Amino acid sequence: MSTELPEYYFRVRENGAFVFKVDTQNRHRRIEMDQIAVVNTRTGEIKPNGERTLSNQDMAAISDWLDERQELLDARQIDDILRTVDSLNHTANWVQKDAEDHQLDMVTDSLLMAMHDLRTLLVRKKAERMMREE
Repeated sequence: MSTELPEYYFRVRENGAFVFKVDTQNRHRRIEMDQIAVVNTRTGEIKPNGERTLSNQDMAAISDWLDERQELLDARQIDDILRTVDSLNHTANWVQKDAEDHQLDMVTDSLLMAMHDLRTLLVRKKAERMMREE
């Protein structure tokens, strides 16, 4: 474990983070965190907290975090989709081997509609990509 604290702390929230500047150089040698900004990962917007003006160093640190965070969220999204593929395969196995009629009655219509919707979108998007490549 590192004994050095980071200069900035990002408290992650639904659509971004609260950004704090970490201070250990105070007379009580306590860790103090001063909120300096709010970041929106969806829009990339960085709002200084209150009347604060962010330094170039602050902006660079926040921009770096925003880039890294977006890469992480993108990777997680792909991982979630691949897990969905696994889940669909497990569902197919369940339907073939273990599902009882009353269980199938509970899920069949919802699954068919969701899969039809997904298939329609995937086919359309693939056709659009193929048309652009030509």
